Amino acid sequence: MAKYSFEFKCKIVQEYLNGKGGYTFLSKKYGLPDHTQLMKWVANYKAFGEKGLLRNKKINDYSVQFKMGAIELYLTTEISYRELALELGMTTPSLITSWVQVFRAEGIEGLSKPKGRPPQMKNDIKKIKASKKSSLPSENKDLERIKELENQVLSLQIQNAFLKEWRSLQVGKPRSNEQTARIIYRLRQQFKLKDILSTIGFPKSTYMYWQKRFDRDDPDSEIKQALLSIREKHKNYGYRYMYEELKKYGFLVNKKKIQRIMRELNIRVTAFTRKSRKYSSYKGNVGIVAPNRINRRFDSTIPHQKITTDTTEFKYYETDLAGNLQTKKLYFDPFLDMYNREIISYNISKQPNGETIMKALNEAIEATNDCLYRRTFHSDQGWAYQMKAYGAKLKENKIFQSMSRKGNCLDNSPMENFFGIMKQEMYHGRIFRSYEELEQEIMAYVHYYNHERMKQKLDWQSPVEYRITMMSHAA
Repeated sequence: MAKYSFEFKCKIVQEYLNGKGGYTFLSKKYGLPDHTQLMKWVANYKAFGEKGLLRNKKINDYSVQFKMGAIELYLTTEISYRELALELGMTTPSLITSWVQVFRAEGIEGLSKPKGRPPQMKNDIKKIKASKKSSLPSENKDLERIKELENQVLSLQIQNAFLKEWRSLQVGKPRSNEQTARIIYRLRQQFKLKDILSTIGFPKSTYMYWQKRFDRDDPDSEIKQALLSIREKHKNYGYRYMYEELKKYGFLVNKKKIQRIMRELNIRVTAFTRKSRKYSSYKGNVGIVAPNRINRRFDSTIPHQKITTDTTEFKYYETDLAGNLQTKKLYFDPFLDMYNREIISYNISKQPNGETIMKALNEAIEATNDCLYRRTFHSDQGWAYQMKAYGAKLKENKIFQSMSRKGNCLDNSPMENFFGIMKQEMYHGRIFRSYEELEQEIMAYVHYYNHERMKQKLDWQSPVEYRITMMSHAA
């Protein structure tokens, strides 16, 4: 990579800030390989001034705590590593990506390893060379060497004990000076305070400040207990849902305070970070394609009038007789009421077939027979919904059939939204070892979704609670 002088960087950055050209124009004008280099210089200049354009020859020694803080921010927020580096005052953004790679490969221990040859090895080599040059052994040098090795052993022992206490907190990392001070307080039973502070690099004044506050009563202890009990039941509730759920416990707390406490307790939601491939049942026109009667009018004020359905797949793993791990699939066919987003019927099978879909359809028709108005059943253009038997069953019960346009998932948004929530909350990040295990988990989740999981659009009620409440008001 070419090295550019400080004067050159200042000149091109000033031209950009003075409006003499954009990133691409100035990069071509001055022969830069691409415009991203100029973008980096401008960002550094805005954040640090001219110092941000100087080449940093000094190697910064960042603490493990600083690295873990940067890693967590990078992994749990939408901010890019360049923006994060600017916020943390770092002129080398690539360090953050290096720390993330080391943390994923080796864990916390990898971040605490010094770069290059270990210092004690260098000292050993220097002393060996010095001993060869000198013919007279020095007893003082031997004593100094022994003392140095003892200090190194003590330092390693403190670091190891600190990491063990760190893990025992089960919060990923010390999130505050208070937690670090509490770890130091525990280590004082084994080591001297001055040795712990010098090894960890923690200010004594900060430690003494928090030590005086260890015995204080936590004013938020009741709220924390309530949040933890809610988390046991609802593992994917964020701070907005926690805010509404706390009202049921008699707490009226600011949402920002709930966010702060959830960070302290490390109960933030991390499930909604992964996308997956959707099962496609489209095989062309193999039957009758119905018009799109719903036409994205998904809201309904009448229970059981507008019903939608779709099919999705889940993967699980089984070991065959030869001991080989095989990937298998499970198919889920639910029917959803657009009135309150309730799953009114569903079927689970090992392969997609018309029989399972017809079984779920019959249950959905029976569940919605109480509707006083003519019903509409919506779906995509999958082969199962184009079957003559499917269409005939709907006509037999005087039900309109509606289909999404070809290749347009937005025409069936309520069903796609349910699949997305379901997979993020109970499927992604987990490995299922049998069909029965995955089937039981899906059945349990459907019950939880219908009866317990509240939705903001339903006035913070579950689908079943909302339906019962609205029926009581109508009566």
